[in-house]
Amino acid sequence: MAVPLRRTLIALHRATCNNLKSADGWVDVRQPHPLVVPVRGKKRHFIPPAVGIKEKTKADPEARARAAGLVFRQQYVERSINISCTAGIFDPYIPPEGDARLSTLSREGLKQRTEQLRQSAASQLAIRKIKEHDPLFNTKTFPELAQDIFIQAHMALTQFNKEKLHSLVTERCYPEMTRGNRLKTIRWSFVESLEPPRVVHARCPDMVTKTNLYGQVTLRMHSRQILALYDRFGRLLLGSEDEPKDVLEYLVVERHVVNPYGRWRLHGKIVPAWAPPKDPITKTVLIPGPKLKPGEDFDALQFEVPKPQSVQWSK
Repeated sequence: MAVPLRRTLIALHRATCNNLKSADGWVDVRQPHPLVVPVRGKKRHFIPPAVGIKEKTKADPEARARAAGLVFRQQYVERSINISCTAGIFDPYIPPEGDARLSTLSREGLKQRTEQLRQSAASQLAIRKIKEHDPLFNTKTFPELAQDIFIQAHMALTQFNKEKLHSLVTERCYPEMTRGNRLKTIRWSFVESLEPPRVVHARCPDMVTKTNLYGQVTLRMHSRQILALYDRFGRLLLGSEDEPKDVLEYLVVERHVVNPYGRWRLHGKIVPAWAPPKDPITKTVLIPGPKLKPGEDFDALQFEVPKPQSVQWSK
């Protein structure tokens, strides 16, 4: 009984397979699309701490990562340097108070004279080093060149010529000259020199290596200048274009002397402690006025501008 049943099932199976093979030509049999099931992968050994936890210190994440077998990448605090100029003024010149020479009979005058002799000896050694790399350097003709660099740099600043300004000032002096000048108009002119500029200080420091030398020369310049600063609305903030002022300045000019293509550039300015304070900038404020209706003119209302009330500030 079992053998005939088995033969019947085999014959039925063969017949069914033959019918399916013959039907492949006219029956469109579409295969089912693959089913994507998300499966959780490897378990994370180190989970970053949540935001706002109380015990939030720098040592805890590193300790947990170290315990989990992970290594934190060491972070280096690096700062880029520019070898074409120095980062400051080495041994800055200290101008005598009032720009005058005290009597050598007094104690202060004798101390001032001793300091001047020490400074002049160090300046002579620095000038000798500068002349070894720049044979054309001369303390008699150099002040005129430095004054010309000063004038050209300020003219480029008023015209916002960045390319020319970079060639006349160092990378340290550039942000100091351009900081706060956005959306402002600068009017500057050099009127005349009240006294011929002269070299009062010189240094030749090195950086990184002993052979990488820089020349820094300090000049005393007493001149008459005109400066006027306007805001973006054309209102005067500082100075005047009609009134020139006498200015006494101590300028520092620097050059990378070991570089054969180096040039003298404006590096900074020395402001003595006894110098008078700068003039404050005149700030403009908005005065509230009446609300105008369509078609009305402000002059027709004859509105009087209220004066500010005097306030007694307590000390």
